[in-house]
Parts: sequence; structure tokens; C-alpha cells
Amino acid sequence: MMTETADAALLPNCKPGARPANPRFSSGPCAKRPGWSLDALSGALLGRSHRAPEGRARIAEVIDRSATILRMPAAWRLGVVPGSDTGAVEMALWSLLGARPVDVLAFESFSATWANDIVSQLGLDARVLTADYGRLPDLSTVDWSRDVVLAWNGTTSGVCFPSGDAIPAERDGLVICDATSAAFAMELPWEKLDVVTWSWQKALGGEAAHGMLALSPRAVARLEGEPAPRPLPKVFRLTSKGKLIEGIFKGDTINTPSMLCVEDAVDSLKWAESVGGLPGLIARSRANLAVLAEWEAQSGWASFLAENAEDRSSTSICLRITAPWFMGLDAETQTRAAKDIADLLTREQAALDIASYRDAPLGLRIWGGATVETADIVALIPWLDWAEREVRVKYS
Repeated sequence: MMTETADAALLPNCKPGARPANPRFSSGPCAKRPGWSLDALSGALLGRSHRAPEGRARIAEVIDRSATILRMPAAWRLGVVPGSDTGAVEMALWSLLGARPVDVLAFESFSATWANDIVSQLGLDARVLTADYGRLPDLSTVDWSRDVVLAWNGTTSGVCFPSGDAIPAERDGLVICDATSAAFAMELPWEKLDVVTWSWQKALGGEAAHGMLALSPRAVARLEGEPAPRPLPKVFRLTSKGKLIEGIFKGDTINTPSMLCVEDAVDSLKWAESVGGLPGLIARSRANLAVLAEWEAQSGWASFLAENAEDRSSTSICLRITAPWFMGLDAETQTRAAKDIADLLTREQAALDIASYRDAPLGLRIWGGATVETADIVALIPWLDWAEREVRVKYS
């Protein structure tokens, strides 16, 4: 008598009947908002100076709409900066750190990059608090009298802060938060943070190369009262003659932005308002996670990389392949098999760009932010099972 596994392998593996209407589940750049077309950019100020009154006004509109949707406190400053979220984070690290020792939380690839920059490039007195992919560091070990650098959501691990409860409201150090895959999809406790960064290309489905930098009054006081103990390139400079360059936070960017990308950001923000602002965006993202959670609980071959449900991201949803047939393969063959699943989904135009990040455990990474329709997640699930079975037969 054949085993159940062998028996199943002989059954026909029929392709699902319908594909996702939008198979773009990349974790950055992410899916455009539903209904987007190039017509949305018809009003872009192309061939115009970004310093003309109209250009400044359009950039200021991005700032104002973003701050309103995210419920950013009125006393904070928000500006558009070069270099996407990476540029915004680096600007904060190089401009603000050095006055105090630093604790940096490293639990996936990007937060590990910030740790390396702080230790190896800036050479600061720093403790790196680490955790394996799928977990957060032990937050009880963080010293909040030091400056603290963290990612709110691990874009490559699918693990996020469940809340700001671990951060004391009264603290001596600054908290610098990379929120690029959390902004517009999760509640951010602004009163517990001092610097928040993100980019348009994540939850808004915007275009690349532009970052957003938000500064609390405490961060501004640090910039003005304790200047960075190092030379800074022009694209990192936030002060002039000891004072904050206020123009950066009113539409005067440090360098030339793409007015086409600015127009796209305005369009995305207007859409965000139309679906209910931040509560609506969060609900859409959580609905996507809920569909995948229901499937994961009975899939038999995939498991969330994030071990604790309360720490599980609703945007960068990361899955490990845990099927017995896969676990029995050697490491090299596992790599090929995981790639085959992702490649097969791409060839079928059922899911594009969902292989796990190169430094993460083997598996899949599915963007579940608000620009992804829940109906497309529902349509994706049969294709995940179909692709796994096709590859299982190949390697069995």
C-alpha cells in the first residue's frame, strides 16, 4: 500500500481557476493603490522648478497630508529628504548620535545594517541587542537612558513591535525609529518616539528615492543644542548656524526631488484619505494578514516566520517552508526548491517578487499593506498550494 504522501503525489494537481487581479506582492516597491493609472500623474509639475511657489506647495501638500493621516503631533517637524528610507535613517544616525551611548536593536537585515553603521562607521559606544529572524530582542534589556535605534517592523522578517508599551514616556535618550514598512499600516506611538522615518514606496505604493523624516521637539533640541561631533555631507545637514533649517520641513527639499514622484505621493495620500485614513488603512492590512493566518493554520507546509502572533507583521508577511519533504532536503537543494516555488508563481503570473529576502530563512514574503486588495490575497492562496505541490513532486 502506498503512503498518503506518495498517493497524493499521483493525483492530478490542477491549476486554480482564477489568478489575483493584481499579482504584485513585492515588499518594495509595493503595489500601487487600487485603480491607479498613469492618468493620476497628469497634473505633475514637470519641467518646473521644485522651488517655484507651485512646486513648494505640492511638496508641502505631501508633508501636510502625511502628518494628518498619521496623526503626527503638531509640534513635530516632517520633511521630504533624499535617499528613500535609507537616506532618512542615515541622516538621523549621522546627525543625532554621539551625545550618548547607543542601544540598537538588530533582528533582521535592515536593522542589522543600522547596527553595523553605528558600530563600524560611526564608531560609537553601542550595544547591539540581537534576535534571530522571527523574534524581537528582549525589550526588557534595553537601556532607555541611552539613545535607542530600532525598526518598528522588520521588513525582511515579518516581526513588528506590538505596541509602544516597552518604551518609557520619560526617558533620557532619543528613540530613532525606522518605520518604513509600518507607517500607514500600524499605529505608531508618537509620544514614545523622537525620530520616525519611512518612504513612499512601501505602504503608499509610491515611487522610490524619496524619504520622509519626522522629528520630535526633543530631537530638534538635540540637533540645535548638541551638534553632531563629525563633518556632515550636504544631504545630511539639518541645521545651519546652530538652528534647524525650517525650510526642509515646509517644502524646501535639500536636493531636487522628482515632481512626478511627488504627484504620485499626493495621489496615494488622497486615496488613503478616501478609504478612511489611518484606521481604514490599518483595517485593510489586517484583513490581508487574517486571510493568510487562516490558511497558514492548516496549510501543512508553510509557517509564519514570526513565532508570536502578537509580534506578527500585517505588511511584510514572511513564511518559512516547513513541509517534511522540504526539511529532508540538504541545504543546497532546499535553496533550489524554495526558488522553484517563487519562480513558478512568477511564470504563472499568480504572484510576482515573493521570494524571501536573500538574508532571511528560505520561504516566501508577501506584502499585505493596504494597497493590496484582500480579494487578491484570497485568490493567491490556491496558487501557493498548487506551486508547493508541483515542486514537492519534482523533489520527491
